[in-house]
Amino acid sequence: MYNRLQNYIWGLTVLGLLCSGCVPGAVPKPREPVSLQLSGSEEIQLGRILVARALQQLGGALDDPELSAYVSQTGVELARHSVRPDLRYEFVVVNESVPNSYAFPGGMVAVTRGLLEGLDSAEQLAAVLAHELGHLAARHPLQMVQQEGLLELTVAVLDDPLPDRGYGLRAQQAGLLASALLNAVHSTEQEREADRYAADLLIRAGYDPQVMVQLQEYFARRAARAADYSWSAGLASTHPLSPARTAALSAYLASVEDVEAGEAVRRSDIHAFARAFAGLRRNQPGYALYDQAREFERRGQFAEAIALYREANAAAPGQFSILTALGTVYLKNDDLIAGRQYLQQAIRLNGHYYRSRLGLGFLLLEEEDYALAIRELEASMALLPTLQGAYLLAGAYAGNQQTGPARNLFKAVVQADGSGRLGRAAAARLQELEQP
Repeated sequence: MYNRLQNYIWGLTVLGLLCSGCVPGAVPKPREPVSLQLSGSEEIQLGRILVARALQQLGGALDDPELSAYVSQTGVELARHSVRPDLRYEFVVVNESVPNSYAFPGGMVAVTRGLLEGLDSAEQLAAVLAHELGHLAARHPLQMVQQEGLLELTVAVLDDPLPDRGYGLRAQQAGLLASALLNAVHSTEQEREADRYAADLLIRAGYDPQVMVQLQEYFARRAARAADYSWSAGLASTHPLSPARTAALSAYLASVEDVEAGEAVRRSDIHAFARAFAGLRRNQPGYALYDQAREFERRGQFAEAIALYREANAAAPGQFSILTALGTVYLKNDDLIAGRQYLQQAIRLNGHYYRSRLGLGFLLLEEEDYALAIRELEASMALLPTLQGAYLLAGAYAGNQQTGPARNLFKAVVQADGSGRLGRAAAARLQELEQP
């Protein structure tokens, strides 16, 4: 059974959605948005739906309470000075190596582990968060989801706000919209507008806004280095950098009345910043090995990936994402015993990441422990409904003699992926179930 499922499932990297490119590619730069008037409560509702899926796609929240609290406190203090007090602001660090930051409708701001690794001060952190708050002030996330090709998805998600049980059309639409927002490219004018809002916000909060100029120059240097490809593929891709943008920001700062940059600005506690970032710095070598291992895994070199993931786990112990990756690659390498060990460790540390629950569900399905497989796969689908999870859960239902739910999910997979390998496999299973 394992080899047969492997052809259909692991060929599509069931447990590697982020690595496999199942998240849609970059959305074109925004065209003129279509006007869709949303109330504050509707915007918050839309944001909640999208954030739940986007955070899972980004690797889940980083398990570092001190760092998360510091980032959140910095963001909340800045948000008090926002021109949009109607939003429910929340700040989260996501466990993703590619440097980037995101603003979602309703007030959520996410910043990746990879971006934070490149920051050296509380002022730089404040500048990053202020820029995302600037996007929210200018309603750019709402403009993004109203682009041509996305407006219908946005309307559909808002018209049916209750979550799907399984992998219905609404779950697919919400997932596509979240992916599109993550990959959306801001226009030059959107970036400049967010910069202006951010500068004003930093001034009101007592920061020297010149840190924004310094940070843009630093980001541009990182993005230009061949060794720092993740910077050009991440932050510089969705938030385009250019000398013209930095010059426009400098000109704006020079034009702001009654502001003398560098005078009467807050002096941040460098020791508090160092304490908050200590865990991040400590685990950084382990995550560098983790990123190398992911490259080997993408190329199908599982033995090499396992060796590097093990080194990463030793260098950064207790990280659920590293343990999940290690368990997953062991499954791909046909070692179910080791796969179970590491996936169970990951779930004990953090049971709220869809990939670890998906991996353990696959393993239990392989062992024909259908009841436990259903538990894990339903948990995975509740966190992030995926085509792969739907196919596996349908198989678990079928094995557990729950024919009705199995049929429904197989039909959903066929509808979503009719000509694909999973769609064809689901059609074959569906035909088997419908035979007398």
